[in-house]
Amino acid sequence: MSAADPMLRLDGVTKRFGGFTAVDGVGFDLPRGAIGGLIGPNGAGKTTLFNALAGLVPPDSGRVELDGAPIHGLTPNRVFAAGLARTFQIPRPFPEMSVLENTMIVGANQAGERFWMNWVAPGRVSTEERALRAKAEEVIEFCGLTRVRGDAAGTLSGGQLKLLELARVMMADPKIILLDEPAAGVNPTLMASLVDKIKALNARGQTFLIIEHNMDVVMSICDPIFVMAQGRLIYQGDAAGARAEPAVLDAYLGDLP
Repeated sequence: MSAADPMLRLDGVTKRFGGFTAVDGVGFDLPRGAIGGLIGPNGAGKTTLFNALAGLVPPDSGRVELDGAPIHGLTPNRVFAAGLARTFQIPRPFPEMSVLENTMIVGANQAGERFWMNWVAPGRVSTEERALRAKAEEVIEFCGLTRVRGDAAGTLSGGQLKLLELARVMMADPKIILLDEPAAGVNPTLMASLVDKIKALNARGQTFLIIEHNMDVVMSICDPIFVMAQGRLIYQGDAAGARAEPAVLDAYLGDLP
């Protein structure tokens, strides 16, 4: 990992809602290949910052660069195409579609998306469909969802839904994955599985930025750690430094392990 060549760079990112400043001049660099942790008390501005990075709400000022290219102000589909994919605290699959279908639907730029190609180039459509299915099956197996691959997403447990969210973003081969509270509502066994998947992907070079309230997870896998409070960044550094930083302890009222 190189701090001189960050995967994600924020400079003075600010987002206001009327007279309320939800994100106030936040700036940091996330090294390529890191698992960054974004933490802070409720209302700190973490999810708003995620939404600004993903293009769901445009920042009012500041700059965001992904792999050296500016992405601030882009629409969500263009941010996604640039290589930033995010999950949500509450998973949003298509509940009536199967796990396999939910995973395959992420595939972009398929010839079959243009209906006339099914008549003018059916061989190409079939080849791309087979490749997409094979990739989805591989991702589903990696995420430990093979047993439920044919089940409707609406029947899955909370932990399985979080794994499906991860599978869906993996299909896009993003440069960076933003995970919004992946451990929330997940039983310990599936949480351990999810953490293992994050570590395995990171070992392949995948960059992550994670919002998480489970401090055991954050302190065990995240480096660097970024702490927000009242819209501002109050700390960036490693886990040991976060535990010793007075501003962080004040923000959490001493709740850090």
